[in-house]
Amino acid sequence: MLEAKNISKSYTLPGKKSIEILRKVNLTLGEGEMVTVIGASGSGKTTLLNLLGTLDTPDSGEILFDKEVLFRDKKYTLSQKALATFRNRKIGFVFQFHHLLSDFTALENVAMPEFIATGKLPPAKKRAGELLASLGLSERFDHLPSELSGGEQQRVAIARALMNNPKLILADEPSGNLDNQNSRILYELMARLSKERQTSFVIVTHNEEYAALADRCLRMADGQLHPCGG
Repeated sequence: MLEAKNISKSYTLPGKKSIEILRKVNLTLGEGEMVTVIGASGSGKTTLLNLLGTLDTPDSGEILFDKEVLFRDKKYTLSQKALATFRNRKIGFVFQFHHLLSDFTALENVAMPEFIATGKLPPAKKRAGELLASLGLSERFDHLPSELSGGEQQRVAIARALMNNPKLILADEPSGNLDNQNSRILYELMARLSKERQTSFVIVTHNEEYAALADRCLRMADGQLHPCGG
């Protein structure tokens, strides 16, 4: 479903030489597969996630989504507007800090991606309610983010990421602000969703215990991906 071939990325800081973050990284991801990526801080995990989500531009390599070329010859094949539409419809994002809109209810936060895509609020709210209920939040529709626990906020964020039926969800340290019990619940939830909905997940994490709950665990080291334990 997703294929990254020989992806490289460097950054140049003012007054300093170029720093190579990713070195010809290769990754394939099947439909409904859950992959975790672990590694030290600064190893390039988040950089890889941003490139897979078309939020940043590789220096070289190829990215294919459902066999369609998104990036090749140092440029995207889609315009910036088309890329934004692609992200809205095909990719869901979950972050360590949930980034829920503080003045909107859980239901409104979840409905937002579909409302942006279609301009139709009633059907978006209906589907948002169904998603929240499926994640055990049927009693939280009208609650603001400040009225939810950390675990509930992240479940709202996952519901929002699922709103447009994306084929891929990219999650960056989604349990970073949760205690151990809620972290395990969150990872088990994502593992269940990947199989029930055939949604693919790439999850960046520092926690090797939760990383092991995925179909595959990869370690980022020296700018490349390696099998965990390999």
